[in-house]
Amino acid sequence: MAAEGIARFFRNSFRRRSSRAVEAQDTLPKENRPAVGERNSFPNSAGHLFFEYLIVVSLKKNINGDYEPKITYQFPKRENLMRGQREEEDRLLQAIPLFCFPDGNEWAPLMECKSETFSFVLTNVDGSRKIGYCRRLLPSGRGARLPEVYCIVSCLGCFGLFSKILDEVEKRRQISTAVIYPFMQGLRESPFPAPGKTVTIKSFIPDSGTEQIELTRPLDSHLEHVEFQALLQHLSPEKILLIFASAVLERRIVFLAEELSSLSKCIHAAAALLYPFNWAHTYIPVVPEKLLSTVCCPTPFMVGIQKRYLDEVLDQPMEEVLLVDLCEEKFLKEVGDEEEILPAKLQSEMLSSLPAMNNNIQTPEELNVCVSDTFVQFFVKTIGHYPAHIKWNRSGQGCFQERSFCKAPTSKTTRKFLKKFVKTQMFSLFIQEAEQSKKCVADYFQKKLNEHQEQKKQRRLS
Repeated sequence: MAAEGIARFFRNSFRRRSSRAVEAQDTLPKENRPAVGERNSFPNSAGHLFFEYLIVVSLKKNINGDYEPKITYQFPKRENLMRGQREEEDRLLQAIPLFCFPDGNEWAPLMECKSETFSFVLTNVDGSRKIGYCRRLLPSGRGARLPEVYCIVSCLGCFGLFSKILDEVEKRRQISTAVIYPFMQGLRESPFPAPGKTVTIKSFIPDSGTEQIELTRPLDSHLEHVEFQALLQHLSPEKILLIFASAVLERRIVFLAEELSSLSKCIHAAAALLYPFNWAHTYIPVVPEKLLSTVCCPTPFMVGIQKRYLDEVLDQPMEEVLLVDLCEEKFLKEVGDEEEILPAKLQSEMLSSLPAMNNNIQTPEELNVCVSDTFVQFFVKTIGHYPAHIKWNRSGQGCFQERSFCKAPTSKTTRKFLKKFVKTQMFSLFIQEAEQSKKCVADYFQKKLNEHQEQKKQRRLS
């Protein structure tokens, strides 16, 4: 596919939905539209296939003598697709090589190259997302070789789980490519486990015999696509809080780093701070060099760009953007009001809890829970009263009372924040979902809401 064709595919992710009506859906066949109120998130229910494709992307010389990424293997092969499905699959597969080698075409054979794990996200026009989990490695052998990328394409968000799968792929690649595919076939035939559950994959390796690989999902599924440790290693709690404030108001945010792994981990972590809300706009952990100009659009985006392209980024006509340099741990551009977005008291509470994270936490999982809870508590205290402001009719349909909701908090700064936050796409989609049923969703956020209400009740009684 020509670069312009790929750019058109890429620009699908910039299509923004209106706050109360999903405009982009009007162009889709009815059977392909998401349900009203459905939030853009990665499916994580048990029973899904682990992955759609395993793609091998290698570097091949073009007519100009430059190396270009090309798909050299695809598993499984797709057959019997309808015409429309085949065209969509072709667009997906032709876009993937750019994201596996986003750092241009200035490649040469190498004697050694450290393996690197990163991910990218492709957003379809209907808002659905596919994730590419990538492992760039140097094949075993003698002499200078070109790196290649093994990319697992899935609609499921679970970075830790797929990193472990890529570890197994790399281990087998050092033996023979032929050893990889029986393992992937076994994985494909296994159901995606429920949160907290384990699936065991049997796989034969020459000279080692049959191995059993256990893949376990985290119990808290909202944290399975995130590593907050990466964000804390690159930025101070104060900087993280300002990024969160910008994201809450759905502003344009650009992350800069040299390493692909740092970019993808940090941008996933930044998006995860918004739980129980989902970033509903352009979301690209690593932007390929050829597509840098398509990033600077007037709609919200959260993207990662390699720092080597900083001059090109600064030349783009960007307005009201937060430009985050992960290498230097600083902001290169700011809107200027980031410190005034969040209520001051809640901001202080969050800052006081974040610095203590590194003291007594033993595992990345414990760190994830502690960081996440800091931001979950912010939403519990600011929007936790939303169920009381949904008016229900006899047919069970809810209607959110926005005005009374915004006026309910006693804090003036919280009311000021809510007046802006209720206008965001992420809040609108959240409320659309809440309006569909009186039954509370039995998820982690609801659990925290219940705990907060119980604590308030106990304080009144004491």
